[in-house]
Amino acid sequence: MVITDGMNNIMTKGKIIFFNGVSSAGKTTLANEILENIHERFWWLSHDLFCDVCSKRFWKEDWNEAHCQALMMMIQNIKLFSDSGKNVVVDAVFLTSYKYDLYKNLQDTLRGYPLTMVQVTCPLDELRRREKERGDRKIGQAESQLTDLNPQDGYDLVVDTHKQTAAECAEAVLKFANII
Repeated sequence: MVITDGMNNIMTKGKIIFFNGVSSAGKTTLANEILENIHERFWWLSHDLFCDVCSKRFWKEDWNEAHCQALMMMIQNIKLFSDSGKNVVVDAVFLTSYKYDLYKNLQDTLRGYPLTMVQVTCPLDELRRREKERGDRKIGQAESQLTDLNPQDGYDLVVDTHKQTAAECAEAVLKFANII
């Protein structure tokens, strides 16, 4: 898609690679693999980063509202980066239990954008192992999110970070998105 910058200079929308999956599935590892090994410049926008910038008081008052507001701001920033011609790789966890349908918001906001939706998965036993190894996640968090992931299907691509290495998954994503 081509846009102008207001001074009749033609700009191309930046590409968007959006990783969605439960906690500990390997989204951030995969995003980092792309950021470190691709020749084209990509910016990273993270679910956790946007949640971290919200005041702790707001979280205590209404966790679901704070979470959704942070992620809606993430979606607006994805659009901003792409509109500015910047490529972005995003890692997120969109769940049906959120107060708002963030996936629908993402679809509505980025309709017509160069968006590749990727579901990042791995087996439950591996999710459990990763949670224990990480030490910064509530044990059982990933399992509790499995049936709540939004959407459950309909992705452009699904990668399994247990069956393949991060490098192999990244290569599959980049090939699918016609970036390499």
